[in-house]
Amino acid sequence: MTSAPTLEVRNLRTHFHTRAGVLPAVDDVSFTLERGRILGLVGESGSGKSVTGFSIMGLVDAPGRIVGGEILFQGRELVGMKPREMRTLQGNRIAMIFQDPMMTLNPVLRVDAQMIEAVLAHTRVSRSVARDRARETLGMMGIPSPDERLLAYPHQLSGGMRQRVAIAIALLHQPDLIIADEPTTALDVTIQAQILSEVQKLARQNGTALIWITHDLSVVAGLADDVAVMYAGRIVEQGRVDDVLDRPLHPYTAGLIGSLPSNNKRGQRLRQIPGMTPNLLSLPEGCAFSARCSRASEICGQRPDTTRPVPHRLVRCFHPAVDEIRREVTA
Repeated sequence: MTSAPTLEVRNLRTHFHTRAGVLPAVDDVSFTLERGRILGLVGESGSGKSVTGFSIMGLVDAPGRIVGGEILFQGRELVGMKPREMRTLQGNRIAMIFQDPMMTLNPVLRVDAQMIEAVLAHTRVSRSVARDRARETLGMMGIPSPDERLLAYPHQLSGGMRQRVAIAIALLHQPDLIIADEPTTALDVTIQAQILSEVQKLARQNGTALIWITHDLSVVAGLADDVAVMYAGRIVEQGRVDDVLDRPLHPYTAGLIGSLPSNNKRGQRLRQIPGMTPNLLSLPEGCAFSARCSRASEICGQRPDTTRPVPHRLVRCFHPAVDEIRREVTA
């Protein structure tokens, strides 16, 4: 077994070349994901979370393309890998769960045909064994009467049921890396909890590494080991999930946590981060968050580098809340 981390992303840049200009959807993103670890990738819509996932999967279409950086899967470079080689990994060793299940499901094929073919595409087994694996995986997702569901077409299933089938397809081969792009947003909380429990178990028992892309910090708090917070195409803070959520260093992270309904007093207006996310086609020269930040100063007109102001934490900010953390530690 390789001693390399399951995934290393180094200085990844994915840009979209449009008529209006170059849009840096992912701009200098780096992180490492060890075997069996779960990383929560959080941020507002348009922060670059999904494009990061698509870049890792090799699914960025024109006018977008990876213009810089490395993506190492178990030590193998994915950027520039031949399509044929990439297809042996996609859906087998690396799987993605999409927010929209119809990006996974073919509307004109029954569920059993899609799941059995997904097994046979990467494993030399009989159709009956493939069918048994499909039935077992549907059961893991809490799908009642899995034999009946296998005979259904996607349009005969509810939206939540389709999503569970799509998640089951991603789990068929017990991949080494799963990228989940807000896959439980449309599900009720009971089913969501069951699926989160199953993927957590998969990570612990099989050593599967998982990237869970979401805007829901409560999901990340209960699921992830580590968290990376994205803003305007860049990771602005990352570290162990409890550390980041309990003692955020970056003002954007603090704003996200402060705006949660559970962190606001009943009857009072919800706290909000002032202003709007900047247009990626016309980002400011320096810190992209500076126009919305209460700590901004003249130096924020420069682009901040990623630093490690306290152990096990990375932050891209000239004014991280280090003093507050030190006061808490010494109190």
